[in-house]
Amino acid sequence: MMTRFQLLLVLTLSLLLLGGMVSAQTDPGVQSGNRGTGAALSSVLANSPSGILSFFTDGQTRFETIESVSGNAQGNNGLGPRFNANQCSACHAQPAVGGTGAAVNPQYQFFSTGVVSSSGNTLPSFVTANGPTLEARFPFFFNSNGSVNTNSPNGGVEDLFTVTGRSDAGSCSIPQPSFATAQEEGNIIFRIPTPTFGTGLIENLDDSTLLSNQMVNLNNNVGVSGTFNHNGNDGTISRFGWKAQNKSLHIFAGEAYNVEMGISNELFPQDRPLPGEDGSGGTGDTGLVSSCLNLSGTGYPEDTSNFSATPNSAVLDDVSAFANFMRFLAPPPTGSVVLNGQTVSSSTISAGASLFASIGCAVCHNPTPGTTQVSNFTSSLSKAPVNAYSDLEIHAMGTGLADNVSQGTAGGNQFRTAPLWGLGQRIFLLHDGRTTNLITAIQDHASHGSEATIVEEQFFELNSTQQQEILDFLRSL
Repeated sequence: MMTRFQLLLVLTLSLLLLGGMVSAQTDPGVQSGNRGTGAALSSVLANSPSGILSFFTDGQTRFETIESVSGNAQGNNGLGPRFNANQCSACHAQPAVGGTGAAVNPQYQFFSTGVVSSSGNTLPSFVTANGPTLEARFPFFFNSNGSVNTNSPNGGVEDLFTVTGRSDAGSCSIPQPSFATAQEEGNIIFRIPTPTFGTGLIENLDDSTLLSNQMVNLNNNVGVSGTFNHNGNDGTISRFGWKAQNKSLHIFAGEAYNVEMGISNELFPQDRPLPGEDGSGGTGDTGLVSSCLNLSGTGYPEDTSNFSATPNSAVLDDVSAFANFMRFLAPPPTGSVVLNGQTVSSSTISAGASLFASIGCAVCHNPTPGTTQVSNFTSSLSKAPVNAYSDLEIHAMGTGLADNVSQGTAGGNQFRTAPLWGLGQRIFLLHDGRTTNLITAIQDHASHGSEATIVEEQFFELNSTQQQEILDFLRSL
């Protein structure tokens, strides 16, 4: 028989446990439904200036086109000899074309659909059916004995698949990178696709606007500094990619066509060897084998302007069409949030936005870094606020997120402040898609050397209700 003390102790513990269950914070998760994400800018939809809508729709069609190696009913030619995907929209699909990685990983499906031949490829263990769509890099080159040479930085993309074994690949036979060895040695990092909604607005921010915003950001008491990555050619601020390594959407598209799909183009006119095959790793290799060059049989670059095509939009090369499609995508709208089957009140969302700012999150994730210049493309890009929740600066994120890959002036632990607009419908979070949970993503902002550590600590010093309000706010974006 329980004593009175024992009964009181059990009741007290039960109440504490129940209270914890009631007040514990929960990521509302990916919000379903169509918020309107993926639409064109309003002036583009109004076809202003005349003809621009056809450039947007043509760009989207090409963005979704399946690429082949050397000509078949699928259309475009030039895929490979190495690639991560066979269409732009394979990687940029969530929650609409132009977004980020989808819930069902297309890379996993490539084996069952014939995109990749199992006779020439094996499925890397990190590519899973419902995991993130990934790009892999080896931070360092390997020594001849298979050990990691930490004195020899690599960081280039190691494409997941080859065209070897495909019926349209001819005699091209090349191996996949040594992913299993890289995993065993801890010499591999990953990136997930960045969403492209609203990027035309980001592209049209003047450097002076970003620099003025940086001066405001530096006036903080939470340990945040930050700087910008710069274009190596003209010295201006670059702003696209996880390390803000790309200056423009045109360069962003051209690099992706060449690196992710292996398609040479007017910006990147040669077939791309893997890092080390061009001698960059000190191995003395001499590039791609000749049997894997010019697989389309049409010469270089494989993607060119179409001088005699009609209508006007058809004259563009694919890379220019991709850039226009992304440039003319509207920013992702905010939306309501459903948590445990109940719609979160607007007052809760508002309270979360206030707390987000008060604890220091908005020092880096600025609600807007400024207003765009006048655009020579379309009026929706002119004098418009860029509500991206990013300063577009690069920040030191500490040992916990560091990937030991430098790009431009961004070092191995520095990353661009990821724009948070559209966060409510993103599945995979952080640069490598390591989590689907906002709480974990916030926790991972804190580690040795991270500018975000104080802010992360202040988030977890809030009570559970306040933490929940911030999580609800984030999923409203």
